[in-house]
Amino acid sequence: MATGQLFSQTTQALFYNYKQLPIQRMLDFDFLCGRELPSVAGIINPGAEGFQKLFFGQEEIAIPVHSTVEAACAAHPTADVFINFASYRSAAASSMAALKQPTIRVIAIIAEGVPESDTKQLISYARANNKVVIGPATVGGIQAGAFKIGDTAGTIDNIIQCKLYRPGSVGFVSKSGGMSNELYNTIARVTDGIYEGIAIGGDVFPGSTLSDHVLRFNNIPQVKMVVVLGELGGRDEYSLVEALKQGKINKPVVAWVSGTCARLFKSEVQFGHAGAKSGGELDSAQAKNQALSDAGAVVPTSYEAFEDAIKETFEKLVEEGRITPVKEVKPPQIPEDLNIAIKSGKVRAPTHIISTISDDRGEEPCYAGVPMSSIVEQGFGVGDVISLLWFKRSLPRYCTQFIEICIMLCADHGPCVSGAHNTIVTARAGKDLVSSLVSGLLTIGPRFGGAIDDAARYFKDAYDRGLSPYEFVESMKKKGIRVPGIGHRIKRGDNRDKRVELLQLFARTQFPSVKYMEYAVQVETYTLSKANNLVLNVDGAIGSLFLDLLAGSGMFSKPEIDEIVEIGYLNGLFVLARTIGLIGHTFDQKRLKQPLYRHPWEDVLYTK
Repeated sequence: MATGQLFSQTTQALFYNYKQLPIQRMLDFDFLCGRELPSVAGIINPGAEGFQKLFFGQEEIAIPVHSTVEAACAAHPTADVFINFASYRSAAASSMAALKQPTIRVIAIIAEGVPESDTKQLISYARANNKVVIGPATVGGIQAGAFKIGDTAGTIDNIIQCKLYRPGSVGFVSKSGGMSNELYNTIARVTDGIYEGIAIGGDVFPGSTLSDHVLRFNNIPQVKMVVVLGELGGRDEYSLVEALKQGKINKPVVAWVSGTCARLFKSEVQFGHAGAKSGGELDSAQAKNQALSDAGAVVPTSYEAFEDAIKETFEKLVEEGRITPVKEVKPPQIPEDLNIAIKSGKVRAPTHIISTISDDRGEEPCYAGVPMSSIVEQGFGVGDVISLLWFKRSLPRYCTQFIEICIMLCADHGPCVSGAHNTIVTARAGKDLVSSLVSGLLTIGPRFGGAIDDAARYFKDAYDRGLSPYEFVESMKKKGIRVPGIGHRIKRGDNRDKRVELLQLFARTQFPSVKYMEYAVQVETYTLSKANNLVLNVDGAIGSLFLDLLAGSGMFSKPEIDEIVEIGYLNGLFVLARTIGLIGHTFDQKRLKQPLYRHPWEDVLYTK
């Protein structure tokens, strides 16, 4: 492996398996370092294509999304780092696919638990083709002031505190990603900071070893000293011991192998990483520390003394003139995300939507303040839910029963009415449920099912002004307006609409007052004297009875009643009810496998 520097300010990566936070952290680091181009050239999300919006400093950018490794590599030939956030189940296959691409030079595998046999194949292929694998089970790596992999070094605040926004003089390699963050901080306190840091990963078979990276650091002129953090288990550290003994490393190495406490346990101990397992004597932290010390590395007596050892080594190099400490620079301010700034109380921003009927932010959704569990436990019905979501209050049971009766009675009126006809024709054209439903709903209006609001509006105005049925009907006639809620194509005075009779019967037995309904009946008596088809229809019955519900329940003020009628609540009942029937007609046509509908010629009058 050896060679030298892996990353630079122009390095770009392909990110496999989209994760918003790690990518945004990479882009924020780019901005902090003064990069001109984002370090993420493209995203690979199997089965998806398009773009993902993210921030590059203050600017919002669109990063291309590709469905395959091959497509991404072809689209971004200069991106030579592959950052793999796939799960352990698919990490090996996607990593091998990337290794086989001629443009990919370095792969970082984040997942832990990748099958060891798969990892060995990746390592073998990478070495045979002169490529670098970092991981599995790694957080990644970082080139200070230039490039970082995923979540390496954590938050921007931590990166700034560790001075990783500009290069220092120390090369660092560790097995542990978590301890890397700790050491970045330690090194920044007692030296001029990190030049490059790598976490090789904690699995038994890492894609690259501690010594691989130390030997690389030895070839990088800017790296003046090396810090190594190993751990008990395995023999990886001994390859570093051999390299030191053979004189392959000519820069000071400060090393510590953690896990000395393992000897306190009577039996073999498995620590956090798969590879951190206390076995024989040679695998122990004590043996490794001793071997490193004997080979010439600076090894402290404990982890607590590690910081002092790093400091003393750095200061000695400064005194000898081998290190000129890097001058400190002030990093730019990273724009803060709005949601974070709002939570911290730094800014206030106007909302774009107001909602008063429901809230899904807690442990369970609430309708008008009533938790979903209460709705179920109290046996609420559809009428109760409508009362909460439409009227923002729990109405008496007779009110919610009336709402449910309206829905049942208006759910359907056969296949010949406008809405059902449109839905049937659309369904037979092979369209989907929503298209078929909407085609029927769009027919609802003043001529079909949409007269409930107008009926309520006109009956209320006439009754409240004290107009007699004669005055009301004649005044409407003079204005050229048909009385909404009066008239039917089929029903007559001697063949009343059964739905109207059922609604009136329920109201007379359950409502405390039916003054508006009785007024509508008086109007019907007058209109029937003019024509036998001018009966009170279902629109008029629902409109007048809903006025009685609102006024008689004592739960609505007069302005609230006026607003409900004006907004169109009552037509909402018909829309909701008829939706049930239109869905039924759609399913019926599809179940019957009906062909495309074509209207017969003989039913069309062709004329000039």
